[in-house]
This record gives sequence, C-alpha cells and structure tokens, in this order.
Amino acid sequence: MQIPVIDLAPYLEFSSNSSSAADLEANSNLKSLCSEVSRTLKETGALLVKDPRCSAEDNDRFLDMMENYFEMPDDFKRQQERPQLHYQVGVTPEGVEVPRSLVDKEMQEKLRSMPIESQPSRPAGPDPKWRYMWRVGLRPSSTRFKELNSEPVIPEGFPAWKDTMDSWGYKMVSAIEVVAEMAAVGFGLQKDAFTSLMNQDANLLYLCNFVTSNILYVKISAFHLQGPHLLAPTGSNLKRHGQMGTVFAGYHYDLNFLTIHGRSRFPGLNIWLRNGQKMEVKVPVGCLLIQTGKQIEWLTAGACIAGMHEVAVTDRTIEAMKVASEKNRSLWRVSSTLFGHIASDAVLKPLGHFAESPIASKYPPMCAGEFVELELAIINLKGSKEEAS
Repeated sequence: MQIPVIDLAPYLEFSSNSSSAADLEANSNLKSLCSEVSRTLKETGALLVKDPRCSAEDNDRFLDMMENYFEMPDDFKRQQERPQLHYQVGVTPEGVEVPRSLVDKEMQEKLRSMPIESQPSRPAGPDPKWRYMWRVGLRPSSTRFKELNSEPVIPEGFPAWKDTMDSWGYKMVSAIEVVAEMAAVGFGLQKDAFTSLMNQDANLLYLCNFVTSNILYVKISAFHLQGPHLLAPTGSNLKRHGQMGTVFAGYHYDLNFLTIHGRSRFPGLNIWLRNGQKMEVKVPVGCLLIQTGKQIEWLTAGACIAGMHEVAVTDRTIEAMKVASEKNRSLWRVSSTLFGHIASDAVLKPLGHFAESPIASKYPPMCAGEFVELELAIINLKGSKEEAS
C-alpha cells in the first residue's frame, strides 16, 4: 500500500478567502480531499503532505545546523541537558529514552503474535540516539503543568539557533493545524474540533470556555500556539552505530496529537499500518510526513489509532552512508521531527459522535498534561515533582 501525497495548497487558498463552514460544505472537491486525509490517517496512521510554506531549502537549512550541533563533543551537548524538566527542553543524551516495547508487557505479547515478516527489530536497551527538544510558540498564561511548558534552552556558539528553530517549527506546526482541520472535517466534526484544543488558553479553560481560533494560513503567527509543541530532532551517530540492524528508536507510538517530519538524509523509518503490515517510509523531496499520536486516538475513541513505528539501520541507510562518506558529508542521521500537542490543561475525551462509540469508555476524560506525564514516566523521561521544583 502506498501512502498518498496530499497537496495542502487548495485548502490553504480556500481558507485565505473564506472561513465559512457553509462554503466548505458546498465545495465538493475540498470535502473529498478532507475525507481522504481522515481516511488515510485512520487506515495507515500516516500521511504525506506538500505544504507550499515548507520548502526543501527550509528543511536543509535546519538539518545543516542540527548536524553541526550533534557533531559537537558530548560534554558540550550535556550542558543543554535538563532531566529535572523531564527532558522536555534541551538535549536528551543517547541511552536515556527507553522504547515502549521494552517495558510494555501487553505490547510484547502483541509483538510475539505478529508474523515474522511484520515483527519489529528487537532493541537491546535504551535508544542510542540523541534528541533536542525545542518549544515552539507562546507558553500558556497559566498552567498546572509548568514542567511541560518550560522555556527553551539555547546552546552557546549557535547565533542562528533561535531563528532557525522557530522558523522551521512554526511552519511545521502550521502544516499540522491544516491537517488537523481537514481531518476534523473528514471525520464529520466541526473544522476547529482539534485545533481549538491545540490552541486553548488555560485561563479560559477554568471558565469552561473553549477557544475557537480563526487561524490565518497565509501568515505564520505565534499568537495561537498555546499547546506544548516540540520541535524534537533526533541525532543518530552512524559512524558509531551504523551497523545493519541497529535500532535507533525502538518500536513505539508517539504520545502527542500529530507528529510531523521533514525528509531525513538517511532512510530507516519503518511504520506499521492498521492492518499490521510493516512498511519502510520513503518521503519524497519537498514533502512532509504526518503520523498519528495517542492524543488523536483518545479524541476519536480509537477510530484513528496511534501509529506504531521504529527507526533502524537498513540496506537503504547503509547505501546513503556510502554516498555521504564519498561526498565528505556528515554521518549523523538527523530527523526534523515536531510533536504537535493538545494544550496541557485541555481535556482529552472522545469528541462529537465519537463519544457514542462502544469503546469510548476506554478513553476517559483526562487533562492532556496528566496523560503526557504518565506516558513520560513509562519511557524513563519523567523525573519527580521534587526535582522539577
């Protein structure tokens, strides 16, 4: 099965000229496109998109800077480590994050029942990858989850760091917001059903009043970005860990709402479709990959499930390493990953008609921040409240 590529330009053009639900309802082409987005996310847990605001040049500029950073000595990088903040800002060294498949017994049982050809690689221990967490957008004016909404960390000697991270981060969050709107329409919800929860202000939440944001897609604005979105590139040292079969990110799902990636210079991402089929992802130049996280599963009562995936050294990875070596390029595999989140103080629960699902009770109401903290504890990224304070 091939993952379709969805061009976001028609929806962006429509949104810049009209915000009317009636106009959208009357546009059969856009309605069909929205249905394809929701169907693909439901069936595959993944989607390829083209966003005219996110260019290949933007992605390359970001990858160049992150390669330079990850090539710095380990002692330098550890200066940006913040374990007391659950590693939710700054750097996470290799050997810290534990893949869920190593600690989740229910998941392990499921893996043993898979056909051999569909089984994931078996990691030997914690992931041998580095990661950098960078908050994108404004922080909430008030929140119960301060550790999940901390200020970013900027490494010394990288004068373009903030501009590069914010520029690429804002663009990818904007792409997620468009996909979230299109998915909501395709699922038969109000178009802002998801984005209103991403952009929720905690002060208004306590008054039980959800914010409905009119987002201008022709202009990138930080004003609405209240969710704890994380630009979270990984760095995997292929010089040190480039052996066939090495697992950089063990079989897992993402705990957030939607994840978006730019194209990496080294292949190695495998995903599992809803039918259990294992598939190596090939992201075309100029495209972005969207993956479903656990929060959208919660909001749709399991109609759209969190996509399972892993990153490992494959034949294609090794071929790309040979080419990079011949051209004297960096052998750090960088992913330009961004985790799009529901606002920490917003409530996760099945929305609209999904609340009538026979399995809706499996997804009880819970603050998104509480859910994130529970998930972080399982994968060894959450310290104690005492450490955080």
